[in-house]
Amino acid sequence: MSLYRNFLSVGGLTLVSRIAGFARDALMAAVLGTGPAADAFFAAFRFPNLFRRLFAEGAFNTAFVPMFAGALEKEGPDSALDLAARIMSWLVAMLVVVTILAEIFMPQLMVAFVPGFVDDKEKFDLTVLLTRIMFPYLACMSLMAAYGAILNSLGRFFAAAFAPVILNIVNIAAMIPLVTFWVQDPAGSATWVSVATMAGGLAQLWLVWSAIKRADFVPEFRLPRFDPEVRHFWVLAIPAILTGGITQINIFVGTIIASGVDNAISILNYADRLYQLPLGIIGIAIGTVLLPELSRHLKGGRDAEARATQDQSLLIAMLLSMPAATALIAMADPIVRVLFERGAFDALATQQTAQALVAFSTGLPAYVLIRVLQPGYFAREDTVTPTIFAGVSVVANIALSLLLFPAYVHVGIAIATSVSSWLNAIMLALFLALRGHFKLSPAEWLKHGLILVISAIMGAALYLLSQRGAAHMSTTAPIWEQIGVLGVLVGFGVVLYFTLVHITRAQPLGQLLRRLRRRG
Repeated sequence: MSLYRNFLSVGGLTLVSRIAGFARDALMAAVLGTGPAADAFFAAFRFPNLFRRLFAEGAFNTAFVPMFAGALEKEGPDSALDLAARIMSWLVAMLVVVTILAEIFMPQLMVAFVPGFVDDKEKFDLTVLLTRIMFPYLACMSLMAAYGAILNSLGRFFAAAFAPVILNIVNIAAMIPLVTFWVQDPAGSATWVSVATMAGGLAQLWLVWSAIKRADFVPEFRLPRFDPEVRHFWVLAIPAILTGGITQINIFVGTIIASGVDNAISILNYADRLYQLPLGIIGIAIGTVLLPELSRHLKGGRDAEARATQDQSLLIAMLLSMPAATALIAMADPIVRVLFERGAFDALATQQTAQALVAFSTGLPAYVLIRVLQPGYFAREDTVTPTIFAGVSVVANIALSLLLFPAYVHVGIAIATSVSSWLNAIMLALFLALRGHFKLSPAEWLKHGLILVISAIMGAALYLLSQRGAAHMSTTAPIWEQIGVLGVLVGFGVVLYFTLVHITRAQPLGQLLRRLRRRG
């Protein structure tokens, strides 16, 4: 399949996952709201997610994929499968050790992770309990990411992209009783959802394992041992553990700082979920497809094809992320109100979440750019340079968060996350250009400039229209009317944007469709 078709396939499945995720989050907002139990649940859920992004996605989507793709390209499937088995044996051993230690020392870990909860014993104890329930989710997701990396390198993207839908379906099924007939106190509801999350993790792992079994490419488990290739993997993986999880590190920092203020963690989580929709569809889809594609071209000595692949990825990333960011900024209030404002989620929570969403959305193009630019380093087996840039952006994030939090609370944390992401993206682009691996022609610069201007025009139109239709998206209107009007506005924005993109020749739609139909 062509690069664009693979983007569309992974992005489409991610869209399905995110839509299911919105349904899950709407139920969660009604059940938990933004109170202490919600703070405890979201803090507990972020903890294994941090380690998942660092260990699994950080190591396997950066260090493992280029090595696996190289073995597949040069030595064949048998050699690649043997390499996967040797490296995965270390992943399994590491997961066992980390999970056991974390379960034993969870109270001490939570003191460092949510120091602001310590003075509230009930809230702190609930956070410890929920984290203990969900921490084995790390093992499920890490193994799923490893199997998914193998499938993606083989050109099979469906199972790993569809797996998150399973998690959302399990969570939705678990919460329906809580909003219909089985009324629980907030702590009991949070515990029930935590158990459902763990069950969803097991279901995701089963789905991806079944796919890799059908591909007849299951790595056998063996005792871990060092050899030159495994040693080379760890040389690449250790810095990649930090680089690949930079967004999660920034969220982790924000969680620590936000834990000192009631409701701040849950507000940031709801805003984070909204901007994760376009990030998942665009950034994660492109990053998932781009890394194995670049790795295969470079390992095969096809440098011109590798550069063309990265340039195409950058164009499609900006073509989709810029309008998504401006739309989220222009319609933050109605989006949050329609999706979340019901049950325990009140008008004040809507206002605070919308403010955080605007701040996060200013950094959305940067988050996507990072996903596009990092594979340019990883595919060349350079994980040190992006790690240095990641470290600089983390320091900037911490400094800005501490500076802005006293005055702006949760909004200050979101601003710091966006600014540090732009800093990271600029450094990645600059150094790729200095090495001769990234250069835009004047025509390409013009296209990106047009995309920026057209996105601003669309955002202004959406803001004015959403103000005119505010009464139809208020909580006094029927839910079908709220969703319908919001959907019409989104549809109008899509049509306006792509019409202007086509007319200005920033991306003729016929050319885009031909790329989507083209096979590899």
